[in-house]
Amino acid sequence: MTAHTKIGGAWKDVATIHAKVGGTWKEITEGHTKIGGAWKQFFANLAPLVVDYLVIAGGGGGGGGVAGGGGAGGYRTSAGTSGGGASAESSLSLVVSTNYTVTVGGGGAGSAQGSAGTNGTNSVFTSVTSTAGGGGGDRDSNTAGKTGGAGGGGGGSESVQSAGAGTSGQGYAGGAARGGGVSAAGGGGGGAGVVGTSSSSSAAGGAGGNGVASSITGSSVTRAGGGGGGASAPASSGGSGGGGAGGTNTAGSSTAGTVNTGGGGGGGGHGNNAGASGGSGVVIIKYPDSYTLTIGGGLTSSTATAGGYKVTTFTAGTDNISFA
Repeated sequence: MTAHTKIGGAWKDVATIHAKVGGTWKEITEGHTKIGGAWKQFFANLAPLVVDYLVIAGGGGGGGGVAGGGGAGGYRTSAGTSGGGASAESSLSLVVSTNYTVTVGGGGAGSAQGSAGTNGTNSVFTSVTSTAGGGGGDRDSNTAGKTGGAGGGGGGSESVQSAGAGTSGQGYAGGAARGGGVSAAGGGGGGAGVVGTSSSSSAAGGAGGNGVASSITGSSVTRAGGGGGGASAPASSGGSGGGGAGGTNTAGSSTAGTVNTGGGGGGGGHGNNAGASGGSGVVIIKYPDSYTLTIGGGLTSSTATAGGYKVTTFTAGTDNISFA
């Protein structure tokens, strides 16, 4: 809240506040006053522009043909647990009338049989960049899962294919594939919260790693789950938080990662060979409601207000924003 005082019978904004401390008048920048029976903080000017954030990159696409699931997009936040088991990062102290870049990463494309899935793209909020999820490996090209924010699962092959590594502080590695011809199966893509599951039984793909929950919007939402590995049967599940399921020859095609979660796409299975695309990422920021946000036309967003804060969610695009 900002401070006001009555001067000449009219209420006016106060640029500075002074209080007598130890017999000397001193300028103060903030304090507390009792309003409606409760003590509340006030500021002589606007509240400090301290911004919390959740930045999730686009998830990796699933590989094609008995393939690994895509890894989840990298997960970085100042409002709760970050990906890869990391603690919350520091909030950002920003200034008004300054441009800050926001980019929402897209999900990587799933691949046809014979090639690995494509990595997603990075998401950015000013100095914070989350790394794109790794694409899932492929059987026919004997391709390992790709490194990313969370790593892609290995592709099923005559020999075991390794998974892609995750990025420290953002996500976990994918799971290894099972070798063995017809019984080969892809590993699950890594999630922000858990390593992707390796394929350990005949013809069954590994499940995608689970994501991480955040309450930055006021409600707990889990995002950034890894995609399931493709196989013959049974179907492998995607990780909680938007990971797509792996394809099989009995349960149908692989499924895509959920939009705006950074979930990895499911790997292609026997008979349903194409891998699925990863889910797009998201950027969410939380800041005092005394500020106004100007958003460039290249971004798609929505804003909610509650409890003295605004929460703006960016779901697509790239452009600058500024505060006033």
